[in-house]
Amino acid sequence: MEIKINTEIKDYNETMFFGLSVRQFIFALLACGAAVGIYFGCRPFLHTEILSWLCMLGAAPFAALGFVKYNGMTAEQIVKAWVRSEFMMPRYLVFHGTNRYYNKEETRK
Repeated sequence: MEIKINTEIKDYNETMFFGLSVRQFIFALLACGAAVGIYFGCRPFLHTEILSWLCMLGAAPFAALGFVKYNGMTAEQIVKAWVRSEFMMPRYLVFHGTNRYYNKEETRK
């Protein structure tokens, strides 16, 4: 019997449903919901083969968001940080070039 122990306690994820964490399971349900919605919404207009590819393309982003981690942040935290930095606290960084040698010569004169 082998028991896996994480070296870092923050890396522990409790698996709840089918080996997925609660967060991953919720995003999997959202992906299934998106696929079903696309299927029933586009069924009168498209053929089955095109519709199946469209369902997979529509569900893929939702399924992927459950597994995304960037710099230790989940997808929701990444979106929250992006909205905060781009819309709530935008700042314009303007580059002003300085020539130290020219400024030094000007102060000597």
